Amino acid sequence: MRTHIKKFIKAVNANDSEAAKSAYQVAASHIDKAAKKNIHTKNRAARLKSRLNNRLRGISA
Repeated sequence: MRTHIKKFIKAVNANDSEAAKSAYQVAASHIDKAAKKNIHTKNRAARLKSRLNNRLRGISA
């Protein structure tokens, strides 16, 4: 999960919106899977996805 989040952040820092969008989808999927397996709470998963989505919207604007 952390690897996919790092790939997303790297794409955001490079201002590559297409790569960031695809990396966000993969990271969000892994975050949801971790929450489903009780590795993280549902609230933490939602918070992580929200923060990543805010970064994504920041480069899209």
